[in-house]
Amino acid sequence: MRRIASLIAGVVLLLSLRASAQEIRSEISLQGTGFFTKDATGQGTTQRGTETGGFLLGYRYHFNRWLAAETVYGYDRNSQQYFGSSGLPRVQSNIHQATGGFVISLPTPARVRLSPYLLAEGGALVFDPTGNNLGTLVGAQRQAVGVFSYGGGVDYPVIKHLSLRAEYRGLVYNAPDFGVSSLNTDKITHTAQPSAGIVFRF
Repeated sequence: MRRIASLIAGVVLLLSLRASAQEIRSEISLQGTGFFTKDATGQGTTQRGTETGGFLLGYRYHFNRWLAAETVYGYDRNSQQYFGSSGLPRVQSNIHQATGGFVISLPTPARVRLSPYLLAEGGALVFDPTGNNLGTLVGAQRQAVGVFSYGGGVDYPVIKHLSLRAEYRGLVYNAPDFGVSSLNTDKITHTAQPSAGIVFRF
């Protein structure tokens, strides 16, 4: 996790050196999140993710006033619970989220200080078992699944370079099975990820 954070910081620094000193095009954000996953049922098994919280670290580059590119890293930890013929296995895992895509800023009247936006991104979720003896199924392996992220949010400027952010992301992906066939639901699931945090522009 530290390596990923250092890599993102390095990319932000390099891009900021190339940006024009007269125009604010780059921003980094740090948000605390919730992580609420819908149950997935298929092939005689129901998969349920426990509710948890985590964080998002993002970098956004504005091409113009309405279009930006964004890359985001997120981290959460929860347990996947399975109910079915194989018993009641439970796998605790760290969840690493890496997405990239585009953000569209919505027009607002000049007198309104709020800056709303919509986002659409693609990437991966990596479910990495923690090895916790009370939350690990024998044979469970690290698993990466593709994810589509959609949503929107609003920024509220506090000072020129600092804003507050409230955001909602919906994550759509295949329910994880950790490489264990008896846990495979063969279903697409959805995670609601509301968040709030701060944005620094430069």
